[in-house]
Amino acid sequence: MTILTFTLILLLGAYCAGLLGSLTGLGGGVVVIPLLTMLFGVDFHYAVGAALVSSIATSSGSGSAYVKEGITNVRLGMFLEIATTIGAVCGAFVAVWLNSSTIAIIFGCVLIFTAAMQQRRKDDHEGVKGSECARRLKLYGSWPQPDGTMKDYQLKNVGGGFSVMYLAGVLSGILGIGSGVLKVLAMDALMKVPFKVSTTTSNFMMGVTACASAVVYIQRGNIEPGIAFPVMVGVLAGALTGARLLKRMKVKVLRQIFAVCILLVAINMIYNGFLGTFDK
Repeated sequence: MTILTFTLILLLGAYCAGLLGSLTGLGGGVVVIPLLTMLFGVDFHYAVGAALVSSIATSSGSGSAYVKEGITNVRLGMFLEIATTIGAVCGAFVAVWLNSSTIAIIFGCVLIFTAAMQQRRKDDHEGVKGSECARRLKLYGSWPQPDGTMKDYQLKNVGGGFSVMYLAGVLSGILGIGSGVLKVLAMDALMKVPFKVSTTTSNFMMGVTACASAVVYIQRGNIEPGIAFPVMVGVLAGALTGARLLKRMKVKVLRQIFAVCILLVAINMIYNGFLGTFDK
């Protein structure tokens, strides 16, 4: 296979990854890493590095739109970024000492958790009485409604959410994914933030988290431009296309099908990880 052929196939695969990631809300990294490691035989460390670069690009593109619309809670996102950034740097340092099979097993377990969380019911929280800590930190906010009005909300359990954010950062540093599911879980289930605010704030945070991890990967030489650049361009283009299609498509069935596919990939990852296939 020539370099041009490899680049074009990788670009197309990354575009599909970004498209599916955008439509299902899982992000492109969940698809990019299996694509690189299982289809192209790329070492896990280089695949993680490429996924981190794509996360920075997609978060910067879509995150800014949500901020402009007034949905993202920027103050909450910047506060929780303290935990995710520290976790991401710790995870990146740990990852360089892990072999590929160990990372594959961890990645497979995270994929199973991600698929399970995708199927849970997503309700907005009504009448939440916020905590004193959240009030003092000025983390309360409001978000726009379809009729043009703004709806206020409060939140609680700041400490619990902050702890889960650290874990999300560690996994992001090790696996190269945005760990959006854990971030949304922390804000939605623990802190009782409205789901739409949780998802958009999580998207806003992913780029900063990935950037912190990417610095370590660059220093270690695990970001290969020939792999990272086509992945970044393809995922970004796919994510932007998915954002436009999302308004017109009913993606509930797609998400359920995609969850099954993720489970199959996860089982394959874990199986090959225990066999040591990725270390050969």
